[in-house]
Amino acid sequence: MASRPDLEGYLETPHADTSFFGHPRGLATLFFTEMWERFSYYGMRAILILFLTDKIAHGGLGFSDDKAGAVYGFYTAMVYLLCLGGGWVADRITGQRRAVLIGGVFIAAGEFCLVAPSEISFYTGLVLLMMGTGLLKGNVSTIVGQLYAPGDPRRDSGFSIFYMGINTGALISPIICGYVGERISWRLGFAVAGAGMLLGLIQYLLGSRRLGSAGLHPASTGNPELDRRQKRNAAWAVSAFLGFFVVLGLAGALGAMAFTANLISEWLGWFLLSISVAVFAWLIFGGGWSREERKRSVAIMVLFVASALFWASFEQAGSTLSLFAERSTNRHIFSIEFPASWFQFVQPIFVVVLAPVFAWLWLALGRRRTEPSAPAKFSLGLLFGGSAFAILVPASIMAVHGAQVSMWWLTGTYLLQTLGELSLSPVGLSAMTKLAPERAAGFIMGIWFLSTSIGNWLAGEAASLYSSMPLPTLFGTVAALTIGAAVMLALLIKPTVRMMSGVK
Repeated sequence: MASRPDLEGYLETPHADTSFFGHPRGLATLFFTEMWERFSYYGMRAILILFLTDKIAHGGLGFSDDKAGAVYGFYTAMVYLLCLGGGWVADRITGQRRAVLIGGVFIAAGEFCLVAPSEISFYTGLVLLMMGTGLLKGNVSTIVGQLYAPGDPRRDSGFSIFYMGINTGALISPIICGYVGERISWRLGFAVAGAGMLLGLIQYLLGSRRLGSAGLHPASTGNPELDRRQKRNAAWAVSAFLGFFVVLGLAGALGAMAFTANLISEWLGWFLLSISVAVFAWLIFGGGWSREERKRSVAIMVLFVASALFWASFEQAGSTLSLFAERSTNRHIFSIEFPASWFQFVQPIFVVVLAPVFAWLWLALGRRRTEPSAPAKFSLGLLFGGSAFAILVPASIMAVHGAQVSMWWLTGTYLLQTLGELSLSPVGLSAMTKLAPERAAGFIMGIWFLSTSIGNWLAGEAASLYSSMPLPTLFGTVAALTIGAAVMLALLIKPTVRMMSGVK
């Protein structure tokens, strides 16, 4: 095999494995683990808001749009918010590998709790899903980064391949879970999602030997006594954390979560803002960080804000755009009406097709030393994300006058969103693994998913306005804010790159 100049210097390292399309073999294990976890998540998410708003007589919960939007936003925001805690637990107690395994068990249990026909089991299931995804989602991405040596040029390409796993699961699940949920039984749709997570766990256990030592142990300070003390303190914190979720589950069991969903969602918004300010104040001004780490934390903060705004528009695929698909879109093909949830597989189709193109593009530009910086890619992602909603404004004007619009409007929106997603999301995952201090890799990845949490909360808030705000105003506002953020970030590219201290 001819030598590759871009890999010189890496072929003698433990990260030199190139057996999976030029990448470490362990990437395949993580690819399929994440594929099945995303099958579970997106299969459940594809039918969640439709289940919440469907009539009780039809098997749904009969929630109003504003209450359903609040519950949807609370759940999807907490799923990603808890990646922050999941990363911390992995860094201090379990290591990433065990955290992924425990998280997968919680997710499978949560999906099967949704199958039982009672609100008690429904809210218990949501709590388990929040905790499980918090443990698994960020940590599996962190392990991907640990498969590569520092400076390995394959890293961004590897994350693009890993991202194909995410979207392969997201592609398959709405077709299967959506059809089963809408045409047979909502509860059975959740069961299919749970079965997918079980398959992912089996695959993860069988393929874990390919990961070597990546993510096997918690991070070490180099001082055994300090390590033991941190682990002990972390165990107490986890106990308090679990106690909080027991209370949250009981609140759901008593119906309090449903009746006060809007109030809880409002509190969550303030909590997300507060924790974001606290985290970055600690990273930038707190003790124990070097000057270079503080500078990189500033860069992380810029990317964090851009990411949150992008996901606020993108994650409406499961909220406002699902309602638009169900109520205002002509879904007939050859006189057969397909389920509204099937629109959720349009984006993953585009990702699976385009992700290899983006992976090749970044490698090709990198060899020519013309690859855009991470902030430049983020700015491009925001521009695509805003344009996706801009093209929906004329469609929404027709919809408010009673028309059933062509499915090509939503298809065009999903294509633009996918271009934005591929410009931002895998790049963000890669950037976090490069910018994070080694002793806080899981925590920094959790911060990345905190931005996704904020975006999901904002997407849920948008869904709660679906019936009370004119659609052209709602979609136009989302477009204007996202495109405005793209322009602002474009102006900050050079100073942000300087703060990254050599990381590209």
